[in-house]
Amino acid sequence: MGAVREGALEVRVSAPPVEGAANEAIVALLAGQLKLPRRAVTLVAGERGRTKRVRIEGLGAAEVRARLGIDP
Repeated sequence: MGAVREGALEVRVSAPPVEGAANEAIVALLAGQLKLPRRAVTLVAGERGRTKRVRIEGLGAAEVRARLGIDP
């Protein structure tokens, strides 16, 4: 996964930012890393910007950090 900078997880994908491809790649990547179905990870802000905000359903913040290997 990526580094944590200023409280945000930095994620890079190779999909181009065209027709939502990069957004879908981010959702798929997070769902896979968190071992959740894709429907549990939704983009809630930043659809057209570089900074995104996602909602993760079914896990608490501590479990998300643990599954992503992020120190609390």
